[in-house]
Amino acid sequence: MKEWTLQQVQDVVEQKEVVFVYFYTTMCGTCQVASKMLRVVEELLPDLCIGMSNVNYVEPIAHALEIESVPCLVAFQGGKMVEKVYAFRSVEHVYMTCKQYMKTPE
Repeated sequence: MKEWTLQQVQDVVEQKEVVFVYFYTTMCGTCQVASKMLRVVEELLPDLCIGMSNVNYVEPIAHALEIESVPCLVAFQGGKMVEKVYAFRSVEHVYMTCKQYMKTPE
């Protein structure tokens, strides 16, 4: 999972149909666990477009999206936010959350 700047988040959300942005802070222990879960999901879903951003460095977008706490996974579809996930219950839960937005081959 690559670290995205504010500009990169804005660009990718505009360019891609489905994008996930993981918001975190470096001092957040729960964020470290969530990061590990997301890395597993990223391996299971190689076509997943996901990046991570430290809320301390992307404050304008975090404020605009009304990010209430971290960790937070935000799903974008067609350039619009469609879901915010704060509870990273399990790898399976995160996997299913991401998979529901991805196109399946016909």
